[in-house]
Amino acid sequence: MPGHVLLVLGPSGSGKSTLALAISGLIPGDIPATVTGQLELDGRDVRELGTVRVGERVGIVFQDPSTQLVMERVEDDVAFGLENRAWAVDAMRERVPEALATVSLQGQERDRSRRLSGGQQQRLALAGALAAQPGLLVLDEPTANLDPAGATALMATLASIRAERSATIVLIEHRVEEAWRLADVVLALDADGRMIDVGPPRKVATRSVGRLRAAGVWLPAKLEPEDRPGPLPALQDPAAVATRATVVRADAVRYGYDRARPVLRGVTLEARAAERVALVGPNGSGKSTLARLLVGLLRPDHGRVELLGADPARLPPADLARRAGYVFQEPERQFLAQRVKDEVNLGLNAEERARVEPLMDRLGLPLERFGERSPYQLSGGEQRRLSLACILVRRPAVLVLDEPTFGQDRRGYESLLRILREHLDNGACLIAATHDGRFVADVATRIVELDEGWVAPAEVPA
Repeated sequence: MPGHVLLVLGPSGSGKSTLALAISGLIPGDIPATVTGQLELDGRDVRELGTVRVGERVGIVFQDPSTQLVMERVEDDVAFGLENRAWAVDAMRERVPEALATVSLQGQERDRSRRLSGGQQQRLALAGALAAQPGLLVLDEPTANLDPAGATALMATLASIRAERSATIVLIEHRVEEAWRLADVVLALDADGRMIDVGPPRKVATRSVGRLRAAGVWLPAKLEPEDRPGPLPALQDPAAVATRATVVRADAVRYGYDRARPVLRGVTLEARAAERVALVGPNGSGKSTLARLLVGLLRPDHGRVELLGADPARLPPADLARRAGYVFQEPERQFLAQRVKDEVNLGLNAEERARVEPLMDRLGLPLERFGERSPYQLSGGEQRRLSLACILVRRPAVLVLDEPTFGQDRRGYESLLRILREHLDNGACLIAATHDGRFVADVATRIVELDEGWVAPAEVPA
């Protein structure tokens, strides 16, 4: 109904993002697809309206926000959508700062869009979608890369829109605690894209909670099963951990994409074998940058990084791949092959290739089903599990993960915990940049907080 919130739930690969693209007219308008049935917007068939006229009514934020950033500067990116809607210049000058302030990007108007962190890019994409005040707002995992404060602020913005009934919202979200309370209607899909149930949240919970759990759909805490896997076992006592070998070290590391504005300002960090370190902090605090420095994808402007006693930025690629594995925040950035089976087997020796099939089975990506598919046509959660498989199959000594739970349904998350448990039991060190408090509580033995490029003293989770 006009002005209501539709919450779309479903496991990874159930078609949630495809539905979002269809509602926005991009399927089949710009993305070829075979479509049956009818999808109406304001009483008109979306296919008859066409992409341009749908775009005048609909604002969308993609699961990967970087794919919709088109201008070099932050303020220009927000203005781009308004220009395409023929807004007057004076109106744009007033509206752009308002939209940026709504997502806490005020003061960054002249920053380069591509230099923003993943979470900041997500905020920018949201600003672009909100700026035109569309009648229908489609949000695909809008809080996935946001820090807790940003996620709370976004939900407050959506609550305000809902209260005013100023726009209809289609919300696809795995972080369901607050989203569930916002929803007027819940649409739940199964793994094959079929509808499990649709209706008011309370009625869906009453009718279908068992089927939702069985499908691996995240639910509010009060509806979650009590037998979910618990946290990974604690390490030995701190004194025993202190005797383990140091596997990665950053010493007074300073780095900036623009040297006049450093992202990291003198970070010192040391991690030992079998440790599980969570890098936390607000968007733009330098978590992803530090993660890339630790595995040699970037070189520090000042200070040094050592990985098993060597400078990772100078190691041959084959040697580096068996010392450390890195999973990007945007997993499609590390895909090289056109088929899943080729991607996961790329560069492996015979011993490693023998591990591929059982690992893919346990990650919910069996090769008999996914092997011939393109990595780029997988869902966001499936892409993340594929990128993880490509790393884990080599059994590196250091595993660095950037937002590892992004887009994961409950089954994918639980599979991730089981796989990490086995890998870490072999003595590997885990360093994960994350905003997911559940993951920190379930996995981390030490928390390192970054803020404005500085690192606070490590702490041990309660």
